[in-house]
Amino acid sequence: MSASRTQVAIAGAGPNGLMLACELALAGVRPVVLDRLPGPSDEPKANGLVGQVIRQLDMRGLYHAFGGAEGPPQPAYGWQFAGMALSFLRVEDNPMYALLLAQPRLVRLLEKRARDLGVDVRWGHQLTAVDAGTDTVALTVESGGDTFRLDADYLVGADGGRSSVRKSVGIGFPGHTSPVVSRLAHVHLPDEMLVLGRGYDIPGHGLIPFGPNRFDNGSLILFPLEPDRPLLGTVEYGWTPGSADGEMTLDELRDSVRRVVGVDIPIEAPKGAGEHALRRLDGTNSRQAESYRVGRVLLLGDAAHVHSPMGGPGLNLGMQDAVNLGWKLADVVSGRAPDGLLDTYESERHPVGERVMMHSRAQLALAAPGSEVTALRELFGELAEMADVAGHLARLLAGSDVRYDVGDHHRLSGLMVPDLEFDDGVRVADLLHTARPILLDLAGGATRAAAQRWEGRVDTVTATMTDPPAAAMLIRPDGYIAWAADELGADDTDRLREALIRWFGRT
Repeated sequence: MSASRTQVAIAGAGPNGLMLACELALAGVRPVVLDRLPGPSDEPKANGLVGQVIRQLDMRGLYHAFGGAEGPPQPAYGWQFAGMALSFLRVEDNPMYALLLAQPRLVRLLEKRARDLGVDVRWGHQLTAVDAGTDTVALTVESGGDTFRLDADYLVGADGGRSSVRKSVGIGFPGHTSPVVSRLAHVHLPDEMLVLGRGYDIPGHGLIPFGPNRFDNGSLILFPLEPDRPLLGTVEYGWTPGSADGEMTLDELRDSVRRVVGVDIPIEAPKGAGEHALRRLDGTNSRQAESYRVGRVLLLGDAAHVHSPMGGPGLNLGMQDAVNLGWKLADVVSGRAPDGLLDTYESERHPVGERVMMHSRAQLALAAPGSEVTALRELFGELAEMADVAGHLARLLAGSDVRYDVGDHHRLSGLMVPDLEFDDGVRVADLLHTARPILLDLAGGATRAAAQRWEGRVDTVTATMTDPPAAAMLIRPDGYIAWAADELGADDTDRLREALIRWFGRT
């Protein structure tokens, strides 16, 4: 059996694995990405990005390339919670962003970026065995009928909720399965039923608006992402094991729609060729890995956490995992930081995963049928109209309500850097395109001497702006603030040196 070696191997070429590969490559580490599929899948899964990850795409210069409008990302002034419309018009510093982007296109965009950065992406490569040692991780890989060995300094499992990497190293995946069955398909609906920009007028029922719709017997979801084949789905409560056997069919979806809505809807298969969605999910899992790391093996995205898709938090959570882990793993592999830096990946991201599981399960409960739930939704809607409550929900859904413990107690430390624009028109996001740490000095260069030993490791940028949020701040490659100061006295510079050592090593 032939053998080769790499610094980092990534199992899974979905959005999270490819995002991590790009982050590593920006830091000078070019991983090998393995995926059992023969190529990028056209199966529709997530339909867009929401939350803080959009700002991180902007920090890498990807926001416009991925379909964002001209200028910096603009907050979304509305979203939904369990199918209920939320307004963020009165939320100050609204952190909620949204970008429609089908997952198949996202994967192809990230794959191209990864290859442009020199990443070795290998489709049709099945990881069949993992032997994690103290100094290396030995992988057995099958491809085209051949078997070979790949040794890696580190292995990252980005291989989904049924992660073979997670199972191979014995990491538990505790949680809860909600008694829900979901069905989703691309369909064709009669053109004469379409009400442009609003939904479909169903004979015997009336208008069913685009988006989520709750009924007495469940929910119906209707998304017109592609005019010729809208996505139609149902959610029914009361699933029991074995209640849905065999492959999903259109007849099964028709029956489910009839139970939910109370009338027949003339659902047909899409007219055109292509890989059309037609799937059922028996039970909705909310589970989180007991650990995101065992030795030289780490977990990412769905391999570390699964949850209800309500509210669309999945890619925001997983891709932020990747941006958090990428620079840390690269620094450890390259010898610029001690191995212990990797422990902060779990300590920072695990609480965020817990919050997503909490609010996604809450949404699942609030979308359940029943008159009591209807009353609860009415009360929740009244509360959500309060500005403070709307702000809390915006931060929760955006993933910005967890503050990292970075060892510094300035009011900005541990939070994502604000979207600053300097007097010369440069934005702080522009400084992070290369994913290098930034010491941003807004006080005339007073921090340069304190950071001189890290000159080749941290970029010092002196800028001016009206009403700066602090005199200076140390910004990690993921856009989070590791240190900040309003004054630049001796205590402040001592704290700066401590932060530089903690995050970027001794020089």
